[in-house]
Amino acid sequence: MTTTGLTIPFTGLKKQYNNLRTEILDVTDEVLRSGVLMSGNYTAEFENWLAQKNHVSSAVTCHSGTQALEILASYYLDPVAHELSYIASPTVLVPALTYPATANAFLRAGWKVIIADTNHYGKIDVRKMINDMDTHYHAVCAVGLYGAALGDMQLFRNRAILIEDAAQHWLSDGCRRQGDSTAISFDPTKNLANYGNGGAVVTNDRNLLDYARNWVNNGKHTGHSETGTNSRMSETDCAQMMVKTQYIDVWQKRRSEIAAHWIELFKKRNVRTLIDDSNFKEHAYHKFVIEVDNRDTVQEQMTLRKIETKVHYADPLWDLSAYEGMGSGNMFSAAYALSRRCLSLPIYPELTDLEVEYVIDQLLDLV
Repeated sequence: MTTTGLTIPFTGLKKQYNNLRTEILDVTDEVLRSGVLMSGNYTAEFENWLAQKNHVSSAVTCHSGTQALEILASYYLDPVAHELSYIASPTVLVPALTYPATANAFLRAGWKVIIADTNHYGKIDVRKMINDMDTHYHAVCAVGLYGAALGDMQLFRNRAILIEDAAQHWLSDGCRRQGDSTAISFDPTKNLANYGNGGAVVTNDRNLLDYARNWVNNGKHTGHSETGTNSRMSETDCAQMMVKTQYIDVWQKRRSEIAAHWIELFKKRNVRTLIDDSNFKEHAYHKFVIEVDNRDTVQEQMTLRKIETKVHYADPLWDLSAYEGMGSGNMFSAAYALSRRCLSLPIYPELTDLEVEYVIDQLLDLV
């Protein structure tokens, strides 16, 4: 295989834009010529599409996935909106392996955060936390790490409010939501990506819908009888996203094909993949992650071979100084082990067959 000059970046953003350039520029020009730059027809259309895609009644777009989480974290502590606000020190479980935004949203809203160990797929270990009678919590923020479906969360739902930080997994399992409320991200690294920040709250909770609409537009939804902030996606953002919604199912199919091919080849070499036969059909294929010995050395060698890889995440939350002392006891063996061995490979629909083979050939040469 000829590899001279071959460079494979971690994302396909340039390729995707080149493929969609005419359509993206056409809708952008349409919006700018209209003069309706916020909260127009494209915003309503995109929110309706999101609600239908997620099998819920409502969706509200906002400036980022982080702010979508902040809306949810604030909602449950609002004395007008929810009875949980009357609890003196409400606590929420978050997984040890997630981006810090998951914990930050709750800390900023006034929650006490408890960091929970994960299973070997990087998700909160449900049975471990249910059986831990010494750890008390009022809510669980579940993260489908790398795009894995959450699985059966009924044990948590029987005990606490279930909030989905679905930034990575919202396209998993037929987009069927388990949580009482869900936050989604559209940042440029996601399967359905905006050209900047972007996020949404999706829900069947009418009170949350009203709260979110008020929150994103400085209280305008209630005649400024309550406070809010400015956290809207622009009309151009939503118009561009509507272009991409036409292709998302095709993109997901291509991601699944790449993942399936790699899984079979890695199995032959006894390399563990975080997408495997047990979770493949329900996965969102957001990241393709393997466990590998000498992870840092392998990553350096992949860079030399002109393949960009990433580590998600190098440190569990409890290992970061901002979250010191927030762990739920000495329960972090699985999260710690995974953080030291995980390596994310480039996976996106724009990868050519040649590039797909080159990535796997180079990796198998190193492991």
